Amino acid sequence: MEYREEDFLMLSGIQHFCFCQRQWALIHIDMLWEENLRTAEGEIMHDKCHDSMSSESRGDILISRGLPVFSRAMGVSGECDVVEFIRDDNGISLSGREGRYKVYPVEYKHGSPKEHNADVFQLCAQAMCLEEMLVCEISEGALFYGETKRRTKVQFTDAMRTEVREMFELMHHYMKNSYIPKVKPTKSCNACSLKDLCLPKLGRAGDPQKYILKNLEEQP
Repeated sequence: MEYREEDFLMLSGIQHFCFCQRQWALIHIDMLWEENLRTAEGEIMHDKCHDSMSSESRGDILISRGLPVFSRAMGVSGECDVVEFIRDDNGISLSGREGRYKVYPVEYKHGSPKEHNADVFQLCAQAMCLEEMLVCEISEGALFYGETKRRTKVQFTDAMRTEVREMFELMHHYMKNSYIPKVKPTKSCNACSLKDLCLPKLGRAGDPQKYILKNLEEQP
């Protein structure tokens, strides 16, 4: 199955979806968004990476920034922060370039490595798009975190690729049916930029209508 271009989802949405399916739905289906310090600082870092689509050579490495990617098989499109094309005899050929190159995606993040796999899945999705576009295999990429100033290598396993495909399938299903998952409050809610729109406390209270009526009755 191949998705039509008009049905493509934002590739970066997989990070929201992995972190919280309700957050993804509020942003991508209900079109809600709120900035907080973390999102603002993250945008600044990405603006530096995506200042304009550009490339440069450093020895045997060709560096491409803000590279547009897509996958008809997964129905997604987006941009890669950085893709390094490293000279390698077992790699692919590039138009207008001599030699062959290995493809190595790098995603930039403002904070530090996380307990969940949202960043890892986003990077893997980028690699899968590049594989489809360039007809190649990409076994590894890296996440660069602003707080640690270091790269974290990521190996793209078959299990990881399967999870990415399944998440995008579910995202397409939610989008098609305009489905907004119910609140599932966690300790991460306080750091979410959408907490004032999502209202996770209503989820803890059970039925939102009963919660509102109860509070109205308690008012003098």
